Amino acid sequence: MKFFLCVIGMVLIIEGLPYFAFPEKIKDYLMKVYEIPGSTLRKLGLAAVIIGLLLVYLGRN
Repeated sequence: MKFFLCVIGMVLIIEGLPYFAFPEKIKDYLMKVYEIPGSTLRKLGLAAVIIGLLLVYLGRN
């Protein structure tokens, strides 16, 4: 459980850094993301999940 909490904490730190360091650029980026079709975002999300699963698998073995 301690490891899980550490991982969640690191994810929040990494996810929060761009919003803290570059708030205006994040707003511009999010406006561009809004214009991307849903199917493309779904494919990108699936690719991220697969890569994440592969990294977890490689890290555990």
